Amino acid sequence: MKAAVLEAIGQPMVIDDIDIADPIGREVLVEVKANGLCHSDLHMAENNFGTVLPAVFGHELSGIVSAIGPNVTGFAVGDHVVGSLISHCGACERCLAGRTYQCRNRAATARTADQAPRLTRAGLPVTQGFSLAGFAEQALVHENNIVKVTKDIAFDKAALLGCGVITGAGAVVNSGQVRVGETVAVIGCGGVGLSAIQGARLSGALRIIAIDLQPGKLALARAMGATDTVNPADGDPIKQVQELTGGLGVDHAFEVIGLKETAMQAYGMLATGGTAYLIGIQKPGTIFEMAGGNFLGTQRNLRGVYMGSSNFKVDVPMYAEYYLQGRFNLDDLVSQTIPLDKVNEGYEDLKKGEVARSVVVF
Repeated sequence: MKAAVLEAIGQPMVIDDIDIADPIGREVLVEVKANGLCHSDLHMAENNFGTVLPAVFGHELSGIVSAIGPNVTGFAVGDHVVGSLISHCGACERCLAGRTYQCRNRAATARTADQAPRLTRAGLPVTQGFSLAGFAEQALVHENNIVKVTKDIAFDKAALLGCGVITGAGAVVNSGQVRVGETVAVIGCGGVGLSAIQGARLSGALRIIAIDLQPGKLALARAMGATDTVNPADGDPIKQVQELTGGLGVDHAFEVIGLKETAMQAYGMLATGGTAYLIGIQKPGTIFEMAGGNFLGTQRNLRGVYMGSSNFKVDVPMYAEYYLQGRFNLDDLVSQTIPLDKVNEGYEDLKKGEVARSVVVF
């Protein structure tokens, strides 16, 4: 089958033929129909996080179940599914409490060392990025890495549910537990940021401040629920947020870009007792430095958030229903659809900040 293979860090992906194994145990073979271009894959492709190469990335996948392993209980051939990188065993105390994103035994969804790899090329192993490898015509995954969704939602929209939507909206709804009347700032208005803005709207936030350098994205943020917009090109975003809030700052600030500068801005625009949530992936070796008095005097909090603290088996179908009800906008999150052989061009568009989400369709 065709796949986009990363052979070297910092180099373009190569479209090549790779082999995929038959499903065993609790594995499911998915005919991939769409896969979103998430910034997390780009971070992994451009920075050395220790991934063994060659590798196939792509973790915002949707598709149709084409075969199942003998021990699969939750899926049947023909089901429409969405993938998620939240690998979880389903049996540890964290999983049983609904916190699958904190699973104690994520390796339970992978093949063991004595089993053949799921992906190979010319007989040699190919790393399955994020346990999904959705930049390929097929994906072989553990049943705990997918969830069934209604056939009423198009594949290019459904793909975004598995990461961008639950990461952004989940950070607001689950991690931040934003309440009616509170104030929110979102730094970065790509797919994750726009989902956070919509999560804040669903939560009843009184003021939702969108922050981005691209005027087009700020306009889209307003259409999705932002009450105010800030362009850092017009001046210090911290001061602009303080002006919008009468000098108080915001209760919650969500940073979705993954830069040290914007992470510190998120912390700096908080009100007393507020929390900054770091969602974007920071480069290896990034160090944050803060004066200790800032924590005591302002009672501010700094929190890392993984995948929106989501139980994706519950949250993905929920947001699909919100979409079908007209209460969550997925249509405008999809900026363009592209074929697999245009994946590198799609990531160039993402780096320029010109798109909310590009989606590879098969």
